[in-house]
Amino acid sequence: MPARGKPAAERILVLGIGNILWADEGFGVRALELFHRRYAVPENVTILDGGTQGLYLVQFVQEADCLLVFDAIDYALAPGTLKLVQGDEVPKFTGAKKMSLHQTGFQEVLSAADLLGRYPRRLALVGCQPLDLEDWGGPLTGPVRAALDRAVETAAVILDQWGVRCTPRVSDDDVGALLSNDIDFINYERRGFAETP
Repeated sequence: MPARGKPAAERILVLGIGNILWADEGFGVRALELFHRRYAVPENVTILDGGTQGLYLVQFVQEADCLLVFDAIDYALAPGTLKLVQGDEVPKFTGAKKMSLHQTGFQEVLSAADLLGRYPRRLALVGCQPLDLEDWGGPLTGPVRAALDRAVETAAVILDQWGVRCTPRVSDDDVGALLSNDIDFINYERRGFAETP
C-alpha cells in the first residue's frame, strides 16, 4: 500500500485591486504593497497586484482555494473607514463600484470563476471607504492612507484564521517591489507628493 503524503496546502491568493492613478482608487494596490513589505508568507500564498486587470484575473481566482482582496469600496461611510466582508457577502460589495464603463467590476470576475466551475472556498474583502476617486495622478488622501496599517493587520488576522502564518519581516530592504518604474508607493506617493508644498 503506497504511503500517504501530507495533503497539499491550500492555495491562497492575496489580491490588491484598483487604479493607483486615481487617488483613493489605489487603496487596494497600496495595501497589498504594504502587506508584502511587512510580512513574509509561505509558498502556497500568492501576493498579486491585480490593478485594473478585470477578467484577466479570472484564471488566478480559479486557482485559489482561499481569496483575500484589498479594494476601495463605496460603503457610504466616513472616508478611511475599513469594512471586513467575508463569504457570500463579498460579491455584493465588489460590485458596488466601477470606475468607468471600460472596467470590469470584480463581481464579474467572481461570477465568471463560478460559471467556469472553480470558485474559492473562502473569500474575504478588506475594503476602505474612499474620499476622492477623481484626482487624476493624485496620491491617497489622508484618511485612506491612515487606514493602510489597520487594513494590513486585518488581513494578517484573517490569514491566521485560515492557517497561514504571516511572519513579520525584520527589514524590508531586501523585499522586491511589486511595482516597478517608480510607481511603487514610496516613490510615487511619498517622494512625489509629500515633499510638494
